[in-house]
Amino acid sequence: MRYVVYGAGAIGGAIGARLAAAGADVTLIARGTHLERMRADGLRVRSVDADRVHRIPAVSHPREVDFRGDEVVLLTMKSQDTQPALDALRAAAGPSVPVVGAQNGVENERMAARRFEHVYAMLVVLPASFLEPGLVIVHAAPPYGVLDCGRFPEGVDALTEAMGADLTRAGFICRPTTDAMRLKYGKLITNLYNAVTAICAPGPETRALTEGVRAEAMACLEAAGIAYAGEEEMRAISALPARGEVAGAPRAGTSTWQSLERGTGNIEADYLNGEITLLGRLHGVPTPLNLAVQAEADRVAREGRAPGSASAATLLRAAGGARRD
Repeated sequence: MRYVVYGAGAIGGAIGARLAAAGADVTLIARGTHLERMRADGLRVRSVDADRVHRIPAVSHPREVDFRGDEVVLLTMKSQDTQPALDALRAAAGPSVPVVGAQNGVENERMAARRFEHVYAMLVVLPASFLEPGLVIVHAAPPYGVLDCGRFPEGVDALTEAMGADLTRAGFICRPTTDAMRLKYGKLITNLYNAVTAICAPGPETRALTEGVRAEAMACLEAAGIAYAGEEEMRAISALPARGEVAGAPRAGTSTWQSLERGTGNIEADYLNGEITLLGRLHGVPTPLNLAVQAEADRVAREGRAPGSASAATLLRAAGGARRD
């Protein structure tokens, strides 16, 4: 089985490198300066236990992959980039290639299932950073992270078991699970904090904002009848990676913070906080805090502002006004 890792940033680079080091056949898809650096110098991955350069085949587009029929594609790009990536993948590989959503949020699998026959959901708890082309930092030693997976919308099969075995050999915890989406909805609640902590500086107002977006999310999921892993279960899963310090590389912020720091011009808040605003609209649950965070996060990214440049107090006041309206 060959792994095509589509989006070789923090998560994709970490997974692809570890799979390749464990003997798996891996091809990375990346773009821009990061791709150029990997082709020229290899992908450097620093972790708590190692500092290694990995020479892995890397291309810029799925059409450059010679699909043989034994591939599984790991989607590891941000959710806002998923739809065009899926269209490019289908044109290159056809609708039968297995596709795994190794991403935050819960919409990627739905987007994939519109285009592909075999779709899998993967929970990703992997403390990694990507701020410099050609370099990924993994702030852990084995186990590097948790990558529990299953079929979408539910179930396990032989491919799930095979991926679990390969990723376990590569140094991850990867347990086949029949209800991977329940885990991903639990992670979604945690990921609502990404935009809050990326755009707002630490402080009591920011803590109040994170508590508020979580409460709105739980109300929406309950109203929609969607099962999700609770706080204790997610805390136990998050404690499984052997986190630690990498010399000279302090832990960066969340994936959303990293997008702002790199100045990408867009972030994934529409698929995190925006998922909650969508559920709220569908089920009649007010979500003013998530809406305020989503809108401000989009503005911060579009305007190229620095992390921490928004006011949590202002967002709380705006949401309070929305409630009264």
